[in-house]
Amino acid sequence: MALQCGIVGLPNVGKSTLFNCLSNAKAQAANFPFCTIEPNVGVITVPDERLNKLAELVHPGRIVPATVEIVDIAGLVKGASKGEGLGNKFLANIRETDAIIHVLRCFDDDNIAHVDGNIDPIRDKEEIDAELQLKDLETVESRISKVLKQAQSGDKEAKKTYEILTQYQKVLEEGKSARTLTFDDEESRHIAHDLFLLTNKPVLYVCNVDDASAATGNSYVEQVRKAVEEEHAELLVAAAKTEADIAELETYEDRQLFLQEIGLTESGANRLIKAAFRLLNLETFITAGEMEVKAWTYRKGWKAPQCAGIIHTDFEKGFIRAEVIKYEDYLHYGSENAVKEAGKMAIEGKEYVVQDGDIMHFRFNVSK
Repeated sequence: MALQCGIVGLPNVGKSTLFNCLSNAKAQAANFPFCTIEPNVGVITVPDERLNKLAELVHPGRIVPATVEIVDIAGLVKGASKGEGLGNKFLANIRETDAIIHVLRCFDDDNIAHVDGNIDPIRDKEEIDAELQLKDLETVESRISKVLKQAQSGDKEAKKTYEILTQYQKVLEEGKSARTLTFDDEESRHIAHDLFLLTNKPVLYVCNVDDASAATGNSYVEQVRKAVEEEHAELLVAAAKTEADIAELETYEDRQLFLQEIGLTESGANRLIKAAFRLLNLETFITAGEMEVKAWTYRKGWKAPQCAGIIHTDFEKGFIRAEVIKYEDYLHYGSENAVKEAGKMAIEGKEYVVQDGDIMHFRFNVSK
């Protein structure tokens, strides 16, 4: 399931530093690989202590974590919506992603120049928002002109689409992002999704702070927190410089000691990766055996047959049932057999909605 989060931000906000730190996050949980598809795209493992705990019980040949793709998108300049600078490339790269990680500079440092001369994360946020909103407004107005005649002729779907487009037009003209507008009914949400608006993508705001503010944040962070209240967005505080220092340490033990000394229990890189996974509305179920302990990625809300199909299409076609063990039960009883003997293994059918961390075994039959 190759879903991507794109990292965006103005020059000198710490965007690329954070991306480089993510490439070293492998050593902060276990010895997992980081690989580069292109110079600016990384496939990064999702830290999951549950896999390590299960491996201690199962002793598998290998551990296979979930992954997420992170894209370091080219910097933005004013006028991007009209093709200025790398505007067309910037907007095209964002359009291809499933979610946005927006890095904001929330620290003072006279040695690192800001493109606009002074530190103001709200202005920086609004600068990028404005370019994306202008492009979305252009998209919405183009769609309105195409669907208007159909709506006036009585086409119900076209009328519904027109109503949603005009609502988006109003929001965007007010200088707000499309994600601030929500719909209660499934039909409207489906139409809204299919418009593929840039500012409707889920967003995670990362406040890049100085070392001293890594654990507690600062006044800049509070400004951002207040500014994004109505956007239904996540906010994460991290210090790119601190993360770079952590990445240079050679052992897991050294990293943990460093984190303790600065008042953190987990690195910003790990927290960012996990947040990106949530942002994409992803969860994992687990298979555990002597060959491997593996995390399988699925969309939150998927049912057992859909998840079975991730392993192999035949599993979904011939789905009979799913044998499900809760992670906590597996840890408590220590083995699959012990869980069965305690009557804690559930037998679930086609309507079972898989839960994050479920340990699963699928039964299937495909007739020839």
